[in-house]
Amino acid sequence: MKKYAYCSVLLIVVAAFASCGPAYVVRERPADVMYLRPAPPSAEYVWISGDWFWNGGRYAWREGHYERRRPGFRWEEGRWVTAHRGWRWAPGHWKRY
Repeated sequence: MKKYAYCSVLLIVVAAFASCGPAYVVRERPADVMYLRPAPPSAEYVWISGDWFWNGGRYAWREGHYERRRPGFRWEEGRWVTAHRGWRWAPGHWKRY
């Protein structure tokens, strides 16, 4: 019985750590990207800002786009945050208000 309890606890701990996304840290944050935002398709759309993502050992830029508004939510922009020994990207997300 102890063996099953031990295995269950171990499985829960492993699952908890596996569900945490990796936090890739760089010493210097990349320069801000400047580009022209196209006109929205209609007033029902909100601009989803560009985003940095980890790709092959470095951060790469993904252009922004428009998405249909989500009732009860607002878009929270991604941002660079200080991390131990550098910077990491906190991606944008829809946040309930």
